[in-house]
Amino acid sequence: MKLELVQGDITKVAADAIVNAANSSLLGGGGVDGAIHRAAGPELLAECRTLHAQGGCPPGQARLTKGYRLPARYVIHTVGPVWRGGNQAEEAVLARCYKSAFALVEANGLRSVAFPSISTGAYGFPIDRAAPIALREIQAALARLPQLEKVTVVLFSPGDLEMYQRALARVSGPDQGGNV
Repeated sequence: MKLELVQGDITKVAADAIVNAANSSLLGGGGVDGAIHRAAGPELLAECRTLHAQGGCPPGQARLTKGYRLPARYVIHTVGPVWRGGNQAEEAVLARCYKSAFALVEANGLRSVAFPSISTGAYGFPIDRAAPIALREIQAALARLPQLEKVTVVLFSPGDLEMYQRALARVSGPDQGGNV
């Protein structure tokens, strides 16, 4: 199973890296971002301050930090698009978030990574539109990166998990169920 969809808490996932749905300042926020900062401890904020001083992280890009008190060795911070109705290139920016995160996975020789559902919380991106984009980019990375052993998508609620499972069945075909 190279791709797994689960409901849970991304801060508890033991992987080489977890992905943070960050804001462009990288200085913490609500939702997944706040939970990751709280679980990682103040050292993460200190490292993020150095990245903030270098310009933070624009939407669609990603930055790597240590994981500190998390079970993951690293945190990949990516800034998703704020949903503005779908006419502001939101889907392309979301796809770039995943591409940028996987570029860091590849550059650092990481074998496992866990993602939240980027931009579908406070940024308002409709999850039924975000899930197929996320899953297509994940499957493309799995096909392209042989060292990548496992990608986990950690969803916040049972409804979010069900939405991703349905999207995976559409993207992969009916035999895939919830896992690949």
